[in-house]
Amino acid sequence: MDTSTGLNDPVTTLTGVGSRIAARLAGLGIHTVQDLLFHLPRRYIDRTRLHAIGSLLPGQEVLVEGEIELAQVQYGKRRSLLCRISDGTGSLTLRFFHFSRMQQNKLVRGSYLQCWGQVRRVANKLEMIHPEYHSLSSEELGQVEKTLTPVYPATEGVSQAKFRKLTIQSLDIFESATGSLSELLPEEILTRLALPELAVALSFVHRPPPEAEVDKLLQGIHPSQQRLSFEELLAHHLSLRLLRGQFQQHRSPSLAKNENIIVAFLDKLPFQLTGAQQSVLEDIQQDLSRNSPMLRLIQGDVGSGKTVVAAIAALQALKAGYQVAYMAPTELLAEQHYINISNWLEPFQIPVRLLTGKLPRAEHDLVRQELNVSEAQFVVGTHALFQESVQFACLGLVIIDEQHRFGVHQRLSLIDKAGDLQPHQLIMTATPIPRTLAMTLFADLDISVIDELPPGRQEIKTIAVSSERRAEVIDRIAASCRQGRQVYWVCTLIEESDALQCQTATDTCEVLKETLPDLAIGLIHGRMKADEKAGVMAAFKAAELDVLVATTVIEVGVDVANASLMVIENSERLGLSQLHQLRGRVGRGTQQSDCVLIYKPPLSDFAQIRLETMRQSNDGFEIAQKDMELRGPGDLLGTRQTGLPALRIADLSRDAHMLPEIQNTAEILINNYPEHVQLLTKRWLADRVVFANV
Repeated sequence: MDTSTGLNDPVTTLTGVGSRIAARLAGLGIHTVQDLLFHLPRRYIDRTRLHAIGSLLPGQEVLVEGEIELAQVQYGKRRSLLCRISDGTGSLTLRFFHFSRMQQNKLVRGSYLQCWGQVRRVANKLEMIHPEYHSLSSEELGQVEKTLTPVYPATEGVSQAKFRKLTIQSLDIFESATGSLSELLPEEILTRLALPELAVALSFVHRPPPEAEVDKLLQGIHPSQQRLSFEELLAHHLSLRLLRGQFQQHRSPSLAKNENIIVAFLDKLPFQLTGAQQSVLEDIQQDLSRNSPMLRLIQGDVGSGKTVVAAIAALQALKAGYQVAYMAPTELLAEQHYINISNWLEPFQIPVRLLTGKLPRAEHDLVRQELNVSEAQFVVGTHALFQESVQFACLGLVIIDEQHRFGVHQRLSLIDKAGDLQPHQLIMTATPIPRTLAMTLFADLDISVIDELPPGRQEIKTIAVSSERRAEVIDRIAASCRQGRQVYWVCTLIEESDALQCQTATDTCEVLKETLPDLAIGLIHGRMKADEKAGVMAAFKAAELDVLVATTVIEVGVDVANASLMVIENSERLGLSQLHQLRGRVGRGTQQSDCVLIYKPPLSDFAQIRLETMRQSNDGFEIAQKDMELRGPGDLLGTRQTGLPALRIADLSRDAHMLPEIQNTAEILINNYPEHVQLLTKRWLADRVVFANV
């Protein structure tokens, strides 16, 4: 290793790293020497103490050493290399199923080994299978590690021994004068939060002393780990604050509130806005009237009325002479929004267009042409809006529904189509997120919450039923339909296989038609053509169908007020947030609604918790919190799709208690240590994340 190697140099500057190893490390996100420092151990083993072989018990993971008494290849069902060692207190057999000729030649009688592994009892003898080991000279006997031995998240082709050697090299560079990392957290913060300095924390987690609190290290709550988690979360938070600051430097159209048109719109609605809707609408109207970009996230549980609030915001932009783009995650939802918004805006002679991937080419080209010359003022679409060929004449407002289904890059690519003026952004989600978590993950956005359901809504009663009682569920459907109610039957699969899911729905539909011949039963799934899906949904909404068998394509946004019974097949396979979304398709009217969760026994512990949570709660925020605890925030929020980089050290479930302090610290750094802000984000995010060309 070159002594001039620095922390930002590629890993190939380390001894023992060629192109092959470098490629495998890159798969773990390790590109530089510094990346190795922030690749933390997932557990530790104690090689600071030798155990006498005579005292060993099955199940122990221990360090032993001894002299080889016997080494031979045993033949049978599986060829294996057996090596018996003894330390004078007892003997232990080492068994290797995979071994080389070189290894066999080195394991000879009379030589000494030090071994680490798990002890097993086989035929009244103690064994270790494939232990880690190394040869010793007689002078090296009794020598043990001075620190706990780290076990790193690894990849094929890079052994733990290799990881430890590379990390030791990285630590040596880090502890040298040229390789030191600057301390970017102010002393006042470290003192107040009782966090160690960066150098101390990194050295500790890679080389914990024998007396270290291993339980805390394994849980990720040791102060040294918490220090690193805190800094990583802070860097992510700051990166979004920087993004927000960059956007605020742009100019946006000032969209004045048109009181008369909004009153006229509200008068035509068959319902009144709730207090929560009115409050959120006021936030939006104030944002739109400014000439800096609105960046607002609207959280609202299923059925809370986010779409109508978005439509009123759109009306404010449209009457100011600007275009509006409304982006939905699925074609079915886009089609439904298109129908609802078209009906709402028809009295105001505002043209609304639909743009999805399955539109015929001629219609697709016509909509694009209209958008380019401002003939189409309001467009509802899916990912098709991202296409390079789609350009807007005067885009003033972008509305994004179910934001976690889209990436940050996708969202920003859409606003790049607006030209010189930056459009306002209204982003909505029906996946409730705990407030402190949302303020950290979406620090580039202002947040409003619609936390009130429309008057007259009743809580949905939920029960869990074994698949063995399917006949009872079908009888319940028949009884409900005789009372004039409509029913969803949702078919799910654990695999994301559209074909299999559709087949399951098709089979279920046929069974229900045979069993319930007096009922009108329809089918909808993702592989149907857009006009077919629209026709089925229109028939269900018009009460021409009693039962709608569907895949999870109806998870988001579908609104049929008379549907008051939801049956979810294979419910044990879904996460809580998805179950809650599906359940939210009923309970849209004033009548009592019910949800039946069919599961296939036996249930896993996690599945039992999920179904019990659904049975006991209708509160989306409570359900989201439990879902985050069970699945982790990455799955809950869809961070694999959001464009946000994955966290390397921090865990949002475990470290949520830090979030208020992270926000406070961010303010201190921005106001008092602005030079540290860019350095922190570069340290943790490097150049791997580019949010936008802003």
